[in-house]
Amino acid sequence: MDPAGQRAALLSQLREDLGFRRIAHGIQRLERIRPLLDTLEPESPGAGVLVGLVAQWVDAGFDSPDLLRRLLAKFPPSARQALPLLDYLHIRMAEGVAAMAQEDFDRATVHFRLVQSLENEIGDPELMAIANFWTGRCLRRMGQYDDALTFTDRGEELALSCGYTQMAAITQATRSWLAFQKGKLHEALTILHRAEEALSQTDDFLSRGNIQSAYGRIARRQGRYERALEYFTQAIAEYRRGGGGQTQLARALLNLAFVERLLGLQMQKELDRAAASRRSGESQSGSVAGAAQISTARNACATIRAEARAHLEESMAIYTRHRNHRGIAGVHVNNGFLHLDSGDLECAAFEGAEAFRHGEEKRDYIVMARARTLQCIVENAALEEQVGDPARHHETAEAFARDAVVFAGQTQNRRLLARAYVWQGLTFAAEPCSDLEAAHQSGEKAIALLQPEGSERQYVWDDLELLKSKVLHATATDPTLRAWSAGIVENTSFQKMTEEFARIVIPKVWEREERKVSRVAAKLSISPKKVRRILQAAGLTAKQENEAHDD
Repeated sequence: MDPAGQRAALLSQLREDLGFRRIAHGIQRLERIRPLLDTLEPESPGAGVLVGLVAQWVDAGFDSPDLLRRLLAKFPPSARQALPLLDYLHIRMAEGVAAMAQEDFDRATVHFRLVQSLENEIGDPELMAIANFWTGRCLRRMGQYDDALTFTDRGEELALSCGYTQMAAITQATRSWLAFQKGKLHEALTILHRAEEALSQTDDFLSRGNIQSAYGRIARRQGRYERALEYFTQAIAEYRRGGGGQTQLARALLNLAFVERLLGLQMQKELDRAAASRRSGESQSGSVAGAAQISTARNACATIRAEARAHLEESMAIYTRHRNHRGIAGVHVNNGFLHLDSGDLECAAFEGAEAFRHGEEKRDYIVMARARTLQCIVENAALEEQVGDPARHHETAEAFARDAVVFAGQTQNRRLLARAYVWQGLTFAAEPCSDLEAAHQSGEKAIALLQPEGSERQYVWDDLELLKSKVLHATATDPTLRAWSAGIVENTSFQKMTEEFARIVIPKVWEREERKVSRVAAKLSISPKKVRRILQAAGLTAKQENEAHDD
């Protein structure tokens, strides 16, 4: 076979190995042609197509984005002008993958959309399937879930038209994740089962790991933490079979640590209940047995938290090596919550600030919202524990909550926005400057966003229940009193403040004293005439005034 024929056969084989997810075969072929990649010239027949296929293989786990950047450097703008259209489009696809590796999803989307715009001119459904799939992935990472679903569906349709059931399964895994984000857990599981079956006989351990990881996230949302641990452990095993070290492995370790932290919280609650039961008074023998059980549970709690920290450490090492800002920020957020659980507010605040810094660097609204929510929770913890200046902590918590709502609102992540609203509400409800009406409104907004399907239980709901209890079991503070407590008096004289205070307080005392003016006058050491005047100014009805005179 002549060199041109050999090159064409190579490209066809690499494309089919991708379509049917024959990962080991494809990587072996690429390893054999490394000398060709090192000496590749732009004018070589099919050179651009080869780079585009290498980009797809890098995304599937071959080598690293650094290889891609070296290959793209061989194609400066001057060389691209003479490329055939198909080669040029493959180069733009490779540019998109390189941008995704740098977490520049806006720029990556521009490359992929350009390729899609020329679908009718090139008639390459396999290339268009990948372009649509990658566009959907970028939009998903940016939190634009509705648009992501449109492109993901199109990618699946095109992959199936090529006869690539296994390639379509990868898009189905993404489609399942999008259904999961919308709270459609049953639909997400149905799609995942189909994708798992299609990939079960392949050696695409990366995609198989992604499916197990998705099962883990669904189980976690349902509150089945032990089952979630099993799924994430299986995902990690699949990733390690595929070589390990990828950001997918780091993500699974991060998710595993997250579930371990939630289990640690459950254990801590059980410990607190057991300790309270012991203090309530038991028999001596029962007390000894209870002490032993508490000691065992305390050790188990410490062990699982230590495991969470170890998994976060391994995750951070991988994310740092790949310079993945979202992953690094995710580790900081989870470390922050672990510090919060142990009462180390200073370290928790530091982790939140670091997470926000990484998110801000990439203008990653999802990360910035998560970081600000953590920082808001830390400030609320400082308020509750009466650490430092309450007014300053309350003001800072409100600012963080406001930022979290704004950033989450830039995405279509409903749970992210709901949690931001919940903690904004909890901040509003916190003393010393509580605003229960504002807290109630934040809670209503969160409830409207949270539409669970079936038995969905997770930390967001626990926080929401806490907000409901605070709003329902507290008495609203008059806005004027709330302003005065914060030192806001404007140009009001002390005499006017005294009169306003009386206007606020006397009607409430009157209600408590069974609407008896004489009792109010005696209790507050003021004349009955003044009490009646203030009650009338407060807008009481004639019937109420008559009752007030009936002493």
